[in-house]
Amino acid sequence: MSKLKALLFDVDGTLANTEANGHRVAFNKAFSEAGLDWEWGIPLYGQLLAVTGGKERIKYYVNDFLDDFTIDQDLTDFAAQLHQRKTHFYLQMLQQGDIPLRPGVERLIREARESGLRMGIATTTTPANVTYLLSSTLGEESLEWFEVIAAGDIVPAKKPAPDIFEYAMREMAITPDETLAFEDSANGFKSSTGAGLKTLVTVNSYTQDDDFPGASIVLDKMGDADDPFTVLSGNANSYTYVTVDMLRDLFARS
Repeated sequence: MSKLKALLFDVDGTLANTEANGHRVAFNKAFSEAGLDWEWGIPLYGQLLAVTGGKERIKYYVNDFLDDFTIDQDLTDFAAQLHQRKTHFYLQMLQQGDIPLRPGVERLIREARESGLRMGIATTTTPANVTYLLSSTLGEESLEWFEVIAAGDIVPAKKPAPDIFEYAMREMAITPDETLAFEDSANGFKSSTGAGLKTLVTVNSYTQDDDFPGASIVLDKMGDADDPFTVLSGNANSYTYVTVDMLRDLFARS
């Protein structure tokens, strides 16, 4: 029987509800600063999340949602510059503590660390976004709790490609038969399972209707003793919130 030794966490939507209340807001601030009349509302942003990566999302919006937008520079360069300003505004929000972790995330990370489970990050967001989120919510010392922060353009193909999870496992010298992934979206789930990983899914308002065939379990959140999760798919046995004991039991069964 395989024994659980390591956890790999996605960030956006998994550790924190960063999409609707963080990235989307920061994008709109960047658009306004650039003199663009774009406004990414919550429903529209849900459609744009079909594409992973901020720069890629801007290009997708221009190519598929705008009919008469023209610029006098290369679209890739334009998207990169606009995304840099978006990142500036997003980091401001993190520094101000405007984006909290999802229910149960801090408790589980601390419990996992104390129990000796190894931890890493596998995400398409930028490294700065990850470090600022962790620092602002868990403290500067938390950056050392994760053996690898695999993020951004460190691999050429972003989720749903499995590259980022495969990179994280190589860096940590771990294998799928000893590792559990945490994801929140269909693209992220395709990435983790494409890398051969058992995956626990915690959906959010944008991903609650996504499909996760073969997930170890699908929950609405990790939960706490006074804020239990709802099981959307799978079997939690008698557990009502995610603990290390639950993860070990789940891993052994899935």
